[in-house]
Amino acid sequence: MHVLRNSFELARELTCSLTEMTGVSGYEQGLKTTLQDIFAPLSTETFSDFIGNFYAVKKGEHSGKHSVMLAAHIDEIGLMITHIDERGFLHFATLGGIDQRTLLYQEILVHGKEDLRGVVCLGSSHKDSKKRQTLDIEDLVIDIGFNDAGAAQMVKPGDIASIKRGPLQLLNDRISGKALDDRAGVAVLAVCLNELMGMKHQHDVIAVATVQEEVGLRGGLTSSERLLPSLAVAVDVTHAQTLDTKSQVSAELAKGPVISLGPNIHPWVHARISDSARQNRIACQQQAVPGATGTDARVIQLAGYGIPTGLVSIPLRYMHTSVETASLQDIVECGKLLAYFIASLPEELGEL
Repeated sequence: MHVLRNSFELARELTCSLTEMTGVSGYEQGLKTTLQDIFAPLSTETFSDFIGNFYAVKKGEHSGKHSVMLAAHIDEIGLMITHIDERGFLHFATLGGIDQRTLLYQEILVHGKEDLRGVVCLGSSHKDSKKRQTLDIEDLVIDIGFNDAGAAQMVKPGDIASIKRGPLQLLNDRISGKALDDRAGVAVLAVCLNELMGMKHQHDVIAVATVQEEVGLRGGLTSSERLLPSLAVAVDVTHAQTLDTKSQVSAELAKGPVISLGPNIHPWVHARISDSARQNRIACQQQAVPGATGTDARVIQLAGYGIPTGLVSIPLRYMHTSVETASLQDIVECGKLLAYFIASLPEELGEL
């Protein structure tokens, strides 16, 4: 039986549980059971595809006529072991964009024959690295406590590693942790489906947890090509103001979802989402993006003969670090906004 839950508590529960799970780009398989547990009670059916995208379908009043795709990526940035040196230290490359300055002295999980704890440290062969203003990936190694022979028995080149960090609940309903980009977006999808239980909506809604976004928007491309929905909205994160951003970043934490506009965004979808925010008194922020958004919206827009696509983002501080910080209220409001938008759509969408 599908039961409408308190969306704030649902967002808190899901964001806290998802942030500490491991699912580096290309290796998201371990999240499938969790996604099934999250979305099965909120949807009509669930399924996955060969590449690893996870789909949750909620049927509308006029099921089968039109569909609305919601997409948020489930993968996280991580590391891949490249070789083991004669001292037993692990050298690595990055999977996704990581500022290497944030890696030094982080606790790491190396996924070899078994999960091994390690720490990132400076390689002794780079004696002058402390004197430089920046660090290169080549300066860093992972210490798992083994000598060369022991390490080689447990880890091999190609094994992945992830940052180990649990969620931290801060004051004012802020949450901090790794992989909020974009597990917070997956929580938004769940909040949206939860809210839709108490609303009537005309069209089928297909929430997709996409894979491999951080290494090339791959899951967003394959899922949108498979579904070819009538319209779509990508849900991701965007940089929020911090003490050092000054005027370079306009979005603020706890000021509501960020609605993007620009050539990657369909004008009608943008206008309809903005109208839904105003009509339902949801505070939101606008963000002009003159080029590609760098999110799944980019490839969804280009799928098939072109899909009318929108982008709604969660303000996020310290992106691509292990202490990404978001407002739970922004996550909830983002999910509610999408639910109101979907419920407002007319039966006939026609040519938007």
